[in-house]
Amino acid sequence: MGGSLVGRIAAVALTIGSMVCARIALAEDPCLKQVFGRYCLGGEVDPLLQSVPAPAVSQAAADSLALIFPDGENQLYVLAFSRRIYKVVRAYGVSTQLRFDDTYRLLREKYGPGEDRSQFPEYASTPAARLAAIRRGEGRAVHQWMPSPTWHIELSWTRELGISLSYVANALSASRAARIESGL
Repeated sequence: MGGSLVGRIAAVALTIGSMVCARIALAEDPCLKQVFGRYCLGGEVDPLLQSVPAPAVSQAAADSLALIFPDGENQLYVLAFSRRIYKVVRAYGVSTQLRFDDTYRLLREKYGPGEDRSQFPEYASTPAARLAAIRRGEGRAVHQWMPSPTWHIELSWTRELGISLSYVANALSASRAARIESGL
C-alpha cells in the first residue's frame, strides 16, 4: 500500500509539473488568433524569418518589422513590433465592388454587423461617388469587428492597398502606436 501511495503522489506531481510547464510555454508565445492558417497573432515573428516559403520582402525599422509573403494573386503582410506579430493583412490583388461586398457579407455572417468606420467627403453619398473618392485617395471604406477583447478584424478599401483584410492584436498595436507617438 505504501508503494501505491508513493506512486500516486509521483503521478500527481508529474501531472502538476507538466501543467505548469504547459502554462509557461503558453505565456512565452501567446497566440491570440491563428490567422490564415499560418500566422500566430501575438506570437513570435522569428520563426517566420526561417520559414518556407521565405518572405519575398523583409523590412526592419527600430522595433518594427514587416514581412511580405506572396499569396497567389494577393499579398500577405505580417507586421511585428518588439518581435511579436501585431497585425496580419491580406491585400487582395484585384479590388472590385463584388470582392468587397462578398468579403463583407462573409464577415457579417460570421461576426455580426460590426462597426462602419468609413470616411468619405460629403459629396460621396452614392456607391459610385464613394468608389471614385477611394480611387482618388479622398475616402476610405473601413468596417471593424471585435470578436475578442484581445484582437479585432478590419475590412478596408483604400487607394494605397486596395481591398484588405486585417487581423490586429489590440495591445501590441496600441503599444506600437504609443511608442511612435512618443518619438522613441
